Amino acid sequence: MTIDLFPGALSGFPPVPNLAQASLLPTDAGNNMAASLGLSGLAFVLTLLMGRPILNYLRQRKFGKQVRADGPTTHLVKTGTPTMGGVIFLVPIVILTGLFNVYGRLSMLLLIGVLVAAAILGALDDRQSFIGSAKGGMTARIKMVWLVVFGLVAALILHLPDPYGLGLQDIYVPFLGQFDIGWLYVPIAMVAIIGFANAVNLTDGLDTLAAGTAAVAFCSYGIIAFVQGQVGVVAFCFTIVGALMGFLWFNAFPAQVFMGDVGSLALGAALATAAFMTGQWLLLPIVGFVFVCEAVSVILQVGYFKLTKGRRLFKMTPLHHHFEVIGWSETQVAMRFWMVGMICGLLGVALALL
Repeated sequence: MTIDLFPGALSGFPPVPNLAQASLLPTDAGNNMAASLGLSGLAFVLTLLMGRPILNYLRQRKFGKQVRADGPTTHLVKTGTPTMGGVIFLVPIVILTGLFNVYGRLSMLLLIGVLVAAAILGALDDRQSFIGSAKGGMTARIKMVWLVVFGLVAALILHLPDPYGLGLQDIYVPFLGQFDIGWLYVPIAMVAIIGFANAVNLTDGLDTLAAGTAAVAFCSYGIIAFVQGQVGVVAFCFTIVGALMGFLWFNAFPAQVFMGDVGSLALGAALATAAFMTGQWLLLPIVGFVFVCEAVSVILQVGYFKLTKGRRLFKMTPLHHHFEVIGWSETQVAMRFWMVGMICGLLGVALALL
């Protein structure tokens, strides 16, 4: 049975309002935010309750992490630590969204569909990279093909008009307003979904780093969606925040479990999709600044290495490993990246309100 916690929501996805002109919130905004925060707390508790049994299962099946040979030597002790831990927070998110937040909304079906599709792809990759696997994970080409497929499908659903999609095609530029970009919306959305799925995946290299920065980013877009009155998106974002807080209980240094590709790909793809639903996707590189830096560092490193025939721009990439090599401890890197993520999240919300 599906329960609708948000009686003020419209069936389907409402037009994205211009935040520069939105001065009044819906009359039931307080109740809607209360319900969203309640779901966040419920997600936290449910993740804690489900975390230990799932963690024990991962240990029994020996779903252990295979540490990269050329990585920091301090990471060798992580060998064998259970991965695929993203299931710990994904299951509560799917359960709570399905029970309380779908209720015939195409927008929520898309969000949960993107989350699950990316998680399945990540799980397949994780299974091939366990200790003892000869393959070492899914090839980059195969992974990219599948990312392109579901990224394109998600982008089309975002753009196509009702009843085939949500009919979104605008870009909001701070200080300037909204502009219709037509079919350009589709390739931009597809690239963003694929890019952020990979960016969060690259960020997931230190205890608490990916989960903490993702929680900040989802919180930021949850606030933006709240100001717009998009109660379904608000609830989805804060459900993820609560679930990630529960996951951090097990991922805190020294981590008992890692989220793996099953968690990181799902978070990145869902974050980008939620950003496009708010119409504030131009702010995604700001709100997700840490993820962008991690991805760009890898691109620059590879490009510089090829151009200079073997020289490196950074000590090691992704970027968090560079700071480890120059002497920062793992917790220092994670906490400082969190701080940067929080400031960028606040900046993104501020720009959305202009």
